[in-house]
Amino acid sequence: MASTVLFDTHAFIKRLKDSGFEEKQAEALTDAFKDAQNTSIEDLATKQDLKELELKVDGQFNLLKWMLGFVLGGVLFLILRAFFIS
Repeated sequence: MASTVLFDTHAFIKRLKDSGFEEKQAEALTDAFKDAQNTSIEDLATKQDLKELELKVDGQFNLLKWMLGFVLGGVLFLILRAFFIS
């Protein structure tokens, strides 16, 4: 269920200007605030979304560690073979 919040942009800009903002700054901040208010709840990440991302990144990191281990093992083998095994 979506709810609408009324926002008086004119009063907001006036208040910002009264506190020292320039016209362009007050308008830009007002636009950014309106955009933030209009962000759909579906566009925001949930705790579950973050947990799934964390699990995916952890899995990829573990795979990368294994791959790096194999590469380093191979390089070490080649070095040992070159210097110690004729």
